[in-house]
Amino acid sequence: MGIHCNSIFLLFSTALFFLLSSSTAVDTISANQTIKDGNTIVSHGGTFELGFFSLRNSKNRYLGIWYKKISVFTVVWVANRETPITDTSGEYKVGGDGNLMVLSTGANTVIWSSNSTVSDRNLNPVAQLLETGNLVVWDRSSTEKSLVWQSFDNFGDTFLPGMKFGKDLETGRERYSTSWKSPDDPSPGRYLNWVDTKGYPQIFRSEGLILQSRLGPWNGLGFSGLPIDLPNPNYSSEFVVNQKEIYFKYELLSSVLQRIHFTWEGKTLQMHWIERTQEWVVYADIDADSCGRYAICGPYGSCNINKRPPCSCIKGFEPRIPEEWKASDWSSGCRRKRPLNCGSGDGFRKISGVKLPDTQRSWYNLSMTLGECEMSCRKNCSCTAYANLDIRNGGNGCLLWFDKLMDIRECDVGQDLYIRIAASELAKAHKKNGVLTIAMSTSSAVLLLFAVAYACRKKKKRLRKKGKGNWYGVDKNNTSVRMEDLDELPFFSLREVAKATDNFSINNKIGEGGFGPVYKGVLEDGQEVAVKRLSETSQQGLDEFKNEVICIAKLQHRNLVKLLGYCIHANELILIYEYMMNKSLDSFLFG
Repeated sequence: MGIHCNSIFLLFSTALFFLLSSSTAVDTISANQTIKDGNTIVSHGGTFELGFFSLRNSKNRYLGIWYKKISVFTVVWVANRETPITDTSGEYKVGGDGNLMVLSTGANTVIWSSNSTVSDRNLNPVAQLLETGNLVVWDRSSTEKSLVWQSFDNFGDTFLPGMKFGKDLETGRERYSTSWKSPDDPSPGRYLNWVDTKGYPQIFRSEGLILQSRLGPWNGLGFSGLPIDLPNPNYSSEFVVNQKEIYFKYELLSSVLQRIHFTWEGKTLQMHWIERTQEWVVYADIDADSCGRYAICGPYGSCNINKRPPCSCIKGFEPRIPEEWKASDWSSGCRRKRPLNCGSGDGFRKISGVKLPDTQRSWYNLSMTLGECEMSCRKNCSCTAYANLDIRNGGNGCLLWFDKLMDIRECDVGQDLYIRIAASELAKAHKKNGVLTIAMSTSSAVLLLFAVAYACRKKKKRLRKKGKGNWYGVDKNNTSVRMEDLDELPFFSLREVAKATDNFSINNKIGEGGFGPVYKGVLEDGQEVAVKRLSETSQQGLDEFKNEVICIAKLQHRNLVKLLGYCIHANELILIYEYMMNKSLDSFLFG
């Protein structure tokens, strides 16, 4: 009986030992340890699971990683995408050289290998499934473990938080995503997402060799043209460009489950798991409308989803083939209305609120100011446009374009783009603006003149009512007359006026109207003036002249020529105005 009890105790202790051992090592695989189809390993926190699986009714078996915690079976990575096993004889292990392998015992062959190349063959490799969903192979031959291989460098159709999407410039490794061939076939499909590093880095999507869509360049807060993710409690994102690597990455800041799914149909969807409804919901669709299609409006064309048709030429350009544009074929794009002539001083026109153009032929500097950016573009006749690279803190960094501007989109969250324009085109625009300004000024002046006329009439009535008799005095020295209630308005004697105009010389005459001639004069202090001399044939009498002087003196305005003084001498009634250098208003309107 004692022997029997001891045997039971020994058996129980052994089972407990193996149970505890396996529970502490469920997320790792030691070197040459084989895991057969039907067994799995689980990440430390229980979020992800690694093992063999099949899709729907297919008998094909794949080694992959999926979410363990949720009710909907969701695969995030597949090892043997192109070489499935047709039965349940598969197994996987880590070889002594650090390679992760998928084997088919029935065929006695290696189906898939991670093909890691490590110069040091004295390895102690261990595979581990991390809580991030990353399957890594460590070398534990030294006190500090080093990375041999990781699944995060070998994308499929899913981009998880913590992944680096881009290019390692030191090793040349590119991290890109490929769609599945179909919902039941994880082999590489028709669509590809990748970071293009020609010019300033940007993200493209293509179907075979055909570009389908493009994310605008990173502007410090997000990709140009896309809604900016304000700081939120769920995740943070960054785009890194340095001498070692170029990549986009986002990290989770909470326990929410999130992934970016590149569907077999070529859509890029940001997905959130909703625990309450037990389903994935689309948080964002990058290609949500027709303006998301690459270069839909051609060179120098701009797309606006809120317009019909959505394509138009940017200001200063016109359709290159008008007949095609009328038929809603905009691929030929636009051309300049006026050709560039760098030596004649081409300028730049600011266009606000756009997704920045394709940057494949561009140059960038992370530290230049916008002013320095303009100078660089102005000096190079091949430069077609410039913009700030980073819109944070008022803007910094410089981005220059050296080719036709392609794939521009108007949007509410767009940036400012400065496009090179011919000097003649800018002059034309300035002329139009000048005429508009003059027209507005003329309207203001007309309203002001009505106000002056009304005030003068009221003043005249008021003077008549007062009935004060004479309101001016006689200068006994030269019989000139000074108005008594206009002490603040300078009085000029006829001698001073005659001297200023060279005795009203015909050479100084600058105009004439129904009131009489106008002369240009120069006062003793050097100030240039315009002298309005009332002719004897004018219908304006002394009283009307007095009223005019009082009204204009009391109602000075920046849109009226300033009255500097007056002169009354016998039959001479003279007004002295400031001299205007830029001709009269009619010359601007009709000349």
